Amino acid sequence: MRVISGKCRGTNLIAPEGMNTRPTTDRIKETIFNMIAFDIPGCRFLDLFSGSGAMAIESLSRGAESAVLVEHNESALKCIRQNLEKTHLTVDAKIYACDVNNALKQLKGQKFDIIFMDPPYALETISQVLENIVAYDLLSEEGYIILESGTNSIVKYPENLVLFKEKNYRITTLSFLKRG
Repeated sequence: MRVISGKCRGTNLIAPEGMNTRPTTDRIKETIFNMIAFDIPGCRFLDLFSGSGAMAIESLSRGAESAVLVEHNESALKCIRQNLEKTHLTVDAKIYACDVNNALKQLKGQKFDIIFMDPPYALETISQVLENIVAYDLLSEEGYIILESGTNSIVKYPENLVLFKEKNYRITTLSFLKRG
């Protein structure tokens, strides 16, 4: 796993060992960032279920103004900190070491241009996380959410969010949501 583009291009990142996290593959990460490339410079990026922090680090490497990473797994948090130090991006990143819904409550009042979420595919509370993003008004006016989920996942979107783009892969679906 590596940083694909930007000022940290080519830097190898570490990922937590075991089955507690499922890093976004370089192929899917590259596809996502090709799709959103023009929205990255100067954006405020929120990375939920951060794992290794690769998505937030990629956004910062490509010129995002700031990134907030949310993760509660201790080994993942250790990797995030090491990856941020390795890429010298610690100053532009803030880590919330807690449950996602608790972090969203703490972030109330802040605005994010891009919210990326890659929850465990079996997580039953994806809809609740989306509802909290809306309830705490975390999405900027022109902002959007990128949800990475299992191809067979059924997610109920809050009525204030609309699906405007979807891309399916073998076992992964990328859903792009914006204000409705």
